[in-house]
Amino acid sequence: MNRQSTKKALVLPFIIMVLTAIALVVIWFIFNQLVAGIASIALILIIIGTLFLVRQAFQRLDNYVDDLSGRVSVGNNLAIKNLPIGMIILDDNENIEWMNKFMSERVNRNVISDPVNEVYPNILKQLEKTQEIEIEDNEHHYRVQYAENEKVLYFFDISEEVQTNKLYEDSKPIIATLFLDNYDEITQNMNDTQRSEINSMVTRVINKWATEHDVYFKRYSSDQFVAYLNQRILNEIEDNNFGILDQLREKSVGYRAQLTLSIGIGEGSENLIDLGELSQSGLDLALGRGGDQVAIKHMNGNVRFYGGKTDPMEKRTRVRARVISHALKDILMEGEKVIIMGHTRPDLDAIGAAIGVSRFAMMNNLDAYIVLNDSDIDPTLRRVMDSVNEKPELKERFITSDEAWDIMTSKTTLVVVDTHKPEMVIDENILNKANRKVVIDHHRRGESFISSPLLIYMEPYASSTAELVTELLEYQPTEQRLTRLESTVMFAGIIVDTRNFTLRTGSRTFDAASYLRAHGADTILTQHFLKDDIDTYINRTELIQTVELQEHGVAIAHGSEEKIYHPVTVAQAADELLSLDGVEASYVVARREDNVVGMSARSLGAVNVQLTMEALGGGGHLTNAATQLKDVSVEEAISQLQQAITEQMSRSETK
Repeated sequence: MNRQSTKKALVLPFIIMVLTAIALVVIWFIFNQLVAGIASIALILIIIGTLFLVRQAFQRLDNYVDDLSGRVSVGNNLAIKNLPIGMIILDDNENIEWMNKFMSERVNRNVISDPVNEVYPNILKQLEKTQEIEIEDNEHHYRVQYAENEKVLYFFDISEEVQTNKLYEDSKPIIATLFLDNYDEITQNMNDTQRSEINSMVTRVINKWATEHDVYFKRYSSDQFVAYLNQRILNEIEDNNFGILDQLREKSVGYRAQLTLSIGIGEGSENLIDLGELSQSGLDLALGRGGDQVAIKHMNGNVRFYGGKTDPMEKRTRVRARVISHALKDILMEGEKVIIMGHTRPDLDAIGAAIGVSRFAMMNNLDAYIVLNDSDIDPTLRRVMDSVNEKPELKERFITSDEAWDIMTSKTTLVVVDTHKPEMVIDENILNKANRKVVIDHHRRGESFISSPLLIYMEPYASSTAELVTELLEYQPTEQRLTRLESTVMFAGIIVDTRNFTLRTGSRTFDAASYLRAHGADTILTQHFLKDDIDTYINRTELIQTVELQEHGVAIAHGSEEKIYHPVTVAQAADELLSLDGVEASYVVARREDNVVGMSARSLGAVNVQLTMEALGGGGHLTNAATQLKDVSVEEAISQLQQAITEQMSRSETK
């Protein structure tokens, strides 16, 4: 309401009263002129006095309003200039036209007429997507809003709030479980003095590391420790890439041993029970990947890995194999039929292991079937299947996915071999239908894992899954021995995964091979299975011709953009590149399908190709890994590979 409206609101009642008084005086003139005359004189005097008073009141009102308006104007100016909220006014060209004192003091330079998107990079573009954003500038944190019609940016200082949140996040509790991977194997033949020395060395190294980072730790068994820290300390240790792994390994060399450490860490919760379970789960994951590494498991399921620089140490005791063999027998006997399934495009190791498990079931008088579709058979596997088809007793064990689906019941046990990732099995629908699952694999454990298995037998130290299954067979009844063809296929699986006993080959690998030879494994037939056809040889040669040798002995080869190569051919090319002088690691990139580019990676142990492939969404072993990239060209895939290699090498050099 403005000033004139206020005056009208006050005058209107006065006029009504005056008119009413005049009307009464006129009426009095009719009945008594003397009284009416006196009343008229009095009324005139009252009206004159009232008008004088009303005029004075209006004048005081005008003075008050003028004074108040001035004070409000001054207050507004002071508020806009000194309010603890930043304001920036833009012109039509999105340049800074004016800013209040709050912002000018923090900018510390003249930015008037400068584009706001240069002073605060892309701030308006970010605000197009949301009503407010948070930015950091000169150690200050702001929550920014934009009044588009008025072209005004409002900056609310949230530095204290951010600092408080950071202090809260940094103080979150962390629990770590430390495990000496091969402590029992190293110390079992030591005398008391030697064992005491190595124990003192381990405690000294871990204690020094813990003291440097303000970590509390406690040894609760000969090979296990528990540690307590907070998120800030964990961040610092991550920045150092967990140097404790290298320190312990290097120190142990002086004791004629190579002792390695695995660490499982739980984070992302304030509940200590949850953190303890996450820590133990992380340790299981680190050990499942071969040890000598760290697995940090977050409450939301994300996992980060560090280390993994050495090949898994072979366990010299067969106790675990015997225990697993009897446990597998009990599980299979509790069910009815057994279905075995490997990974998509199965190799000889997967098929050999599947045949071995089927024989394991038959030794215990159970029906067993192997899932294999025609679309999964490559030329190498076709030669194997041609031999299988000549043996009716073995041929009838192979069924298709549809047939497996039809015969499955709630008591059917599904055994998955040579993979532990649900997305890599031949038929994921069969996996989802199974209530009873067993996993047997020799790959390092990845983040993705088959849910709720009754038994897990994962040994990354093993050369192949066929080796693991062979050991399990040794503890079963001998009435139904392996046949010559079964032994040969399993032997071929070991040959393929060890590259003729040159990589990941331990004493137990030769023991398994010896067992298979004793059961009739034919080396000549094995060579027949592993023969190349002419097209495969030519394609492999095409890939090798493109090789480029880079720093650190890294060789990269690639296929044509228009040509699709079989995964086995790509893997063979990567294997063959390792035989070249100066090559420590080989990567072969080729199109696998119309929209999929595959990579095969191999190394002699100096380069951890597993970490490189995991950075690109794949996985595998330290010396043998692979991945697939969708909707990219071969050139783009090579670019991503080179970036992953560079990042891995830079991390290794900073340690």
